[in-house]
Amino acid sequence: MPFASICEKPQSFTMRYDIDGTMLQNLLPALAAAEDGLARLDERVLRSPVGEGFAERSHFFDAAGALWVAGELVHVEDLVLHDAHMDSRAPSHELTIAHSVLRSRRRIWTGDPAWAFGVSGLATLTATMGEGEGTAQETKSPAGMVEPDDEEGDEDGPLAAEMAEIDALLARSQKLIDIHTGKAPAEETAAVSTTKRNDDPLGLLGDDEWDEEQRLAEWRSVLPLADSLPPVLGAIILFEAWDRIEPLRRQHWLGGLLVASYLRARGKVASHLFSFYGGLKLVRHERRRARDRATRLQAFLEAMHLGAAAGLKEIDRLSLARTQMELRYRGRRSNSSLPDLADFILSRPMVSAAMIARHLRITPRGALNLVNEIGIREITGRGRYRAWGII
Repeated sequence: MPFASICEKPQSFTMRYDIDGTMLQNLLPALAAAEDGLARLDERVLRSPVGEGFAERSHFFDAAGALWVAGELVHVEDLVLHDAHMDSRAPSHELTIAHSVLRSRRRIWTGDPAWAFGVSGLATLTATMGEGEGTAQETKSPAGMVEPDDEEGDEDGPLAAEMAEIDALLARSQKLIDIHTGKAPAEETAAVSTTKRNDDPLGLLGDDEWDEEQRLAEWRSVLPLADSLPPVLGAIILFEAWDRIEPLRRQHWLGGLLVASYLRARGKVASHLFSFYGGLKLVRHERRRARDRATRLQAFLEAMHLGAAAGLKEIDRLSLARTQMELRYRGRRSNSSLPDLADFILSRPMVSAAMIARHLRITPRGALNLVNEIGIREITGRGRYRAWGII
């Protein structure tokens, strides 16, 4: 694309996020490396037999990376157990936020490529994937927790939690439809505003001067500028705008997920949802939060390159592990559970006996026997509450 076509933009809000010819020349080496890395990773995941497992594992690592970038530490193992409703202890606030990131990534991945950037998509992500909702749903009672080595786990607790989540989702969806169609009753709106005032008298959770709708509209106005640039360059422009505007006070992590969705919508990474935070945490804080705009953009491009390189290494590890596991169950009967176990292990950073038993619909004792047969490494070093994974 000629430099003149990039520089000649109408005088508007997007001018502050424009890129001139000099800056583009400085970004070209990092841009070329990021473009090449993403293209290689996308092609590799698309053709690899472990592509689906890699795509599912990336959700967990990116959720933990989002909290890392925000200055919080969440262990991937705790996130896996929390997602399986098998917490060994009450989940922390950071773990609940990480699970919200995980659920948001899955919702974006199951939707249309450009769904997350529409009005309905942003409304759904901001309304149904908030950290407050996750806290209310996932810390109700320890009754839903399942002991990893308990042979007769309580199945009513997790089932009840899932049904409650579905009912809440249907109620929120109907509310959003009523709001967009103008059918929301005035008394309900007044009750909501009154509740907010009573629950937050000091204005700590809500700020009248922080108009999230206006800030989201301001950020969406940068989309035409990003669409006129190459996909990777447009993605970092959107992320920089999100980082500067800060549309959502309590869901700032959504920006990295929208970057991955934008790369998918532009066809740059179509085989999976790219783990942007997984690469961003490898960049020094001083560079990604620098005052100089060119330094920040280079840091974001470097994050994409590092994330793609880490993804290629992960594909190699998973491919090698799959080959080793195939040697274990080659020649077995056709109804053997070992192939399904191998696919499940490849789709999670770690697995426990209770998780395997629930997924394969077998007993915990049978799950332990299958684990011994497939030869996966135990990573906890414990006699109880053991877990296995690919290291």
